[in-house]
Amino acid sequence: MTISKLAREIKESPTLKLNETAGKLRDRGEPVIHLGAGEPKSKVPIDAILSAASKLTTADIRYTPTEGISSLIKAIVRYTEANYGKIVSTKNVIVSNGAKHSIFNLMMTLVNPQDEVIILAPYWVSYPEIVKMVYGIPVVVSPDDSHFQPNIEDIEEAISSYTKAIIVNSPNNPSGIMYSSEFIAQIVELCEKRGIYLIMDDIYHKLIFDGKSIISPYKYAKDQTDSSKLIIVNGVSKMYAMTGFRIGWTVANTKVIEAMINVQAQNMSCPSVVMQEAAAGALNGIQSGVENLRLTLENSRNVMLNELHAFTGIRVTPPDGTFYCLPDFSAYSKDSIGLSKMLLEKALVVTVPGKEFGIEGHLRLSYCGTVKEIMEGIARIKWALDPESPNEIFIGDRKYRRDWK
Repeated sequence: MTISKLAREIKESPTLKLNETAGKLRDRGEPVIHLGAGEPKSKVPIDAILSAASKLTTADIRYTPTEGISSLIKAIVRYTEANYGKIVSTKNVIVSNGAKHSIFNLMMTLVNPQDEVIILAPYWVSYPEIVKMVYGIPVVVSPDDSHFQPNIEDIEEAISSYTKAIIVNSPNNPSGIMYSSEFIAQIVELCEKRGIYLIMDDIYHKLIFDGKSIISPYKYAKDQTDSSKLIIVNGVSKMYAMTGFRIGWTVANTKVIEAMINVQAQNMSCPSVVMQEAAAGALNGIQSGVENLRLTLENSRNVMLNELHAFTGIRVTPPDGTFYCLPDFSAYSKDSIGLSKMLLEKALVVTVPGKEFGIEGHLRLSYCGTVKEIMEGIARIKWALDPESPNEIFIGDRKYRRDWK
């Protein structure tokens, strides 16, 4: 059997693989703690459930228009005006199977073979692979300090005649940092000046802490016409804890949206009508659940930061939002993959290697679990790594002894 060269070169998703590994360990009865997860524990909004149930009870479950159902598209138009201060048309919106699918369809729409897409490290693991899957070239720009925000000069230097787009994810997965308003203003100006698409992956933009506010890139755009190359990607997965519903959307100029509709029509016809109804219910319904989730995550972040500060040698930049932080563990090991494997084997704690996000020596830790899981998970990591910690620890009902250096 022959597998295509492209398929052979695409990396396995490390986060999905870790979810699978954690599930297998739990199935075996192992007391594993998953600090790599990207799913909140909160329940799906009741308005989403009722909307989906109402559609199901009609027993009339059919295809929808490729771009999505009218009620959801109108809800996204209202959401864009309310949260971005931008009035868009229903013709500026397409609904897809999650924000990941939105980005994939965008890359298929915009990128020719050998076109370059600039990706800011640390980056979400799927960005480089998606670019490769449409035969583009990912160009990574790394920060030069521990605050995870690249210099605009470095980004400009990375631009070439082949550059088609820049992807910006703020608040950022995996670091949790939020790029400053000055940085957003600069990158909007740079993309407009150079005629480059700016793709804002805003999937976490409602989950921000410390009184910070959503930064709308439209505020800094000079081009407010339907020729603008500013693109917004968002969805219901994170802010409504609806990861399993797989509904995301893209807001872009009509030319891009028309092309994306053709692309999407050929690769999946349309998103599930039941899931679309659920997403419309969430967007149109009571919004208190989003704030409750945000407050819960902010408290959990504070707990994780307090626990991490007990480590000697670990540096951590406090997250401004999301579910994640990205501490620097290089004082213990610069091999993040090896370190992550060791912590899973020795301490039964799942973490994600920083190398997968373009930042070696770091581990991504998630605080969207319970406070108990966060505290116990960090305690196990400290026991496994810190020679000054007690030599023995109980994991589940078994006593473990640290017999390594």
